[in-house]
Amino acid sequence: MISDYFELGLSSIIQKGIRSWLTMIGIFIGIAAVVSLISLGQGLQNAISEQFEKMGTNSIIVMPGAGLTGMAGTATPLTKYDLDLIKKVKGVDLVGGFISKIAKVEFDNEIKYLWVSGLPQDESREIIEDIGGYGIRDGRDLRDGDKYKAVIGSMVANGDVFKKGVDVGDKIKINDQKFRVVGIYKPFGNPDDDSSVGIPLETARELFDEPDELFVIMARTKDGFNTADVAEDIKEKLRRDRGLKEGEEDFSVQTYEQLKESVSVVLDIVKYVLIGIASISLMVGGVGIMNTMYTSVLERTREIGVMKAIGARNSDIMMIFLIESGIMGMVGGAIGVVIGIALSKIVEYVAEQELGMVLLKANVSIELILGALTFSFLVGCISGILPARQASKLNPVDALRYE
Repeated sequence: MISDYFELGLSSIIQKGIRSWLTMIGIFIGIAAVVSLISLGQGLQNAISEQFEKMGTNSIIVMPGAGLTGMAGTATPLTKYDLDLIKKVKGVDLVGGFISKIAKVEFDNEIKYLWVSGLPQDESREIIEDIGGYGIRDGRDLRDGDKYKAVIGSMVANGDVFKKGVDVGDKIKINDQKFRVVGIYKPFGNPDDDSSVGIPLETARELFDEPDELFVIMARTKDGFNTADVAEDIKEKLRRDRGLKEGEEDFSVQTYEQLKESVSVVLDIVKYVLIGIASISLMVGGVGIMNTMYTSVLERTREIGVMKAIGARNSDIMMIFLIESGIMGMVGGAIGVVIGIALSKIVEYVAEQELGMVLLKANVSIELILGALTFSFLVGCISGILPARQASKLNPVDALRYE
């Protein structure tokens, strides 16, 4: 019996032709938007989680101001003195810091303003590389004894920043000081980092006239110590040294887990707001299906009368129209899923090829596809409830006499 309902529903949709397709446009758009947004959002979350995993669960980041989480007070710059304080906290294994500023970078008579980072050359370089995800693609890394040497981001090397790509051995000017390029970083996955330049920390201090300040301090905890507890100890030590009360911090101390949760919350909020906007299209699609089904009831009034005359019950008539509207929603949903997957893959390709964002990956799961199809079927069924109820309540005699 159910198969007969589906057969009748499909037959009716096919007979309506172009009207069926126009009815399903709202469903196409809504489901396509939802699928593409969820797949890109989930893919981005997965990629970010992988990046945080690489940083290590025993990592702590200290930043001036509020950092990425919480609401801190007015920012006070971090200094080498703060770094020395953190080194003395129980459970801290290794501490490192760097400075980073926008600087004038010149190559082949072309000037750009890029992020230039001063990176340490001692053992603390290890933690900066681990947390920051630094890796060398070509040439070598900065090493002890280097002064006017530089390592450039992949976009600088590939010709995405300057008209001509910069290679190992080339000379560039940073704030009018000549540097020789000794290495090229592997892609980080975001344009800011991939268009940056790394130079020795002491050289950067001289170049930027910053003898003491640090942009960020990174710490790694020893084995056997709880990272969250060590982070709290660091926060307490800095608070006490600066004479601040709890909640009045002008700095932030964040662990791997806190950073991950912060980013996830922001991504979730953005994703659900966009899905909410996309759901408006589904509502429009549902209204369109309802309108079409009301018209279908009027067009098939005599047919309903015949079915009732030969023994069809009210529940049978209602089921026929409900399944027809459900099929209309599901077909629209299926096409929307295909469009949504295609859109997410196009965005992924453009982000990687044009913007260099390797983190933006589409993650299309079977659960997402089945969920979208089920949801679109339910939207169709719900939209068809009132027309189906109207059809089931028709009087057989009146229906047979309807012109």
